[in-house]
Amino acid sequence: MHTQIALFDGVDPLDAIAPYEVLWAAGSLSDGLATVELVSAEGARPVVSGSGGLVLQATAALDPSAADVVVVPGAAGRVGDPDGDDQEEADDTIAVRLARTLETDLPRLIGEALADPAVIVACICGGALIPAMAGLIEGRPAVTHHLGMDLLDATGTTAVAARVVDDGDLITSGGVTSGLDVALHLVERFVGPQIAHAVESLFEFERRGVVWRPTGPIPVAP
Repeated sequence: MHTQIALFDGVDPLDAIAPYEVLWAAGSLSDGLATVELVSAEGARPVVSGSGGLVLQATAALDPSAADVVVVPGAAGRVGDPDGDDQEEADDTIAVRLARTLETDLPRLIGEALADPAVIVACICGGALIPAMAGLIEGRPAVTHHLGMDLLDATGTTAVAARVVDDGDLITSGGVTSGLDVALHLVERFVGPQIAHAVESLFEFERRGVVWRPTGPIPVAP
C-alpha cells in the first residue's frame, strides 16, 4: 500500500504527520508492505503550514496513478471571522486557506483519484471540505471537523457525525487527531489487523469509536 499525503499552503501539520508516522511505522513492522511520502500538487517544494509557519517538505508531485491511497489533510489557522477589516487576519482563517486550494490543481488531482476505483481518498479533519467544495463528493456520506459540518452539508455531501466514515474509496474523519484513527484503519484494512495492533501498541494509542459504514440495518428511533 503506497500512500501520498497531499500538502498545500496553510496545511495543518498534525493532519499530515500523524498519518505519515502511522504508515511509516506500519511499513517498518511489515517489511515494507506500507510506504508513504509527502507530496504537493505543484511537485517537490517546501510547504508552509498554517501552524506558526512550520515548513514541511513535499518530495514529489501528487500522482494518483502512482498511489493506492491519497490523503488530504485539513488546514490550520484562525477559527471564525476576523475582527474588523484586518485583511491579514482574514487571510489566516482556516476557511480561506481551504478555499484557496480550489484555485490550485489539487481538486483536479483529487477528482482523478476518486475516478479510479483502485485508489482510496482519505480526508483528515477539514480536508473533506476540499473535495466537497469542489463538488466531487456530492451525495456521499462524509465527516469533517465539527465546526465545518454545516458547510459540508451545504455542499450536498451527506454529513455523518462519526469519528471515521468509510464509504469504500472515500474515507473521512473529524477532528485534527483523527488522522491517527484513519491511518490505523487503513493499515488494518489493507495491511492487516496484526500490524495495526502492533502500531497501536508502539504509539500507545487506541482508536476511538466505531468506523461508520453505509451498510447493515438503519437505526430506528428508540
